[in-house]
Amino acid sequence: MVQPVVINNISIGRPGPFTLISGPCVIEDDQTTYDIACELKKVTGKLNIPFIFKASYDKANRTSIDSFRGPGIKKGLEVLASIRKDLGVPIISDVHQVSEVEMAAQTLDIIQIPAFLCRQTDLLVEAANTGKPINVKKGQFLAPWDMKNVVNKILSTGNEKVIITDRGVCFGYNNLVTDFRCIRIMHETGFPVVYDATHSVQLPGGAGSTSTGQREFVPLLARAAIAAGADGLFIETHSNPEKALSDGPNSMKLTDMEPLLVQLKAIEAALT
Repeated sequence: MVQPVVINNISIGRPGPFTLISGPCVIEDDQTTYDIACELKKVTGKLNIPFIFKASYDKANRTSIDSFRGPGIKKGLEVLASIRKDLGVPIISDVHQVSEVEMAAQTLDIIQIPAFLCRQTDLLVEAANTGKPINVKKGQFLAPWDMKNVVNKILSTGNEKVIITDRGVCFGYNNLVTDFRCIRIMHETGFPVVYDATHSVQLPGGAGSTSTGQREFVPLLARAAIAAGADGLFIETHSNPEKALSDGPNSMKLTDMEPLLVQLKAIEAALT
């Protein structure tokens, strides 16, 4: 039995509808971020899909030292807080260091632990001690059953608001592959499982000094994840992915989101 996690008026976990966590990879500027959030709010409202807005204030694990990282925690949280207030949607962003957690928790509805940091005990415990829901990305270097140890670190604080997100597993050099058995296996922790359909098509470091990706496979994997029982989908999107400052090659084009979400709703309906 999976224990749903409630954020404001959204319950992540079956038998409820799947939740969409979506937005640009990184906060590029106020207006671009706000416009993407507005469009996602409009589309998800039209389709009655629970929606949580995601954007990173800092991308600390970029391939190159020259890659754009974002506006930083202070400015980034101000942008996210404005979106939360104006649009009335919950917000989620990554924390990378223990020192960020207290400030981030004052603004974020969900604290996200990046995949590369999912075994960092001090970070997990500090985030969990805020009492906020914690979304942990499964490291691409971990087996799905290893996530129970990660979950137990969070539970050790008394915080039982845990979400696990799968984002594929390393498959040779510069490549990821998805094993959809992961969704069922990680459900055995007793907590909701979200599927990250955009980072799963990333080719890490595949362009030498940057990562690349295969966004054409995002709809295929998203459909498969809903059919496999995922409680939610994590999909990064941008109005112009070719010019996005981070993860453009594996981000969905914003105008393609509504047709995909219609398909996903139909798959979900067929399963009930």
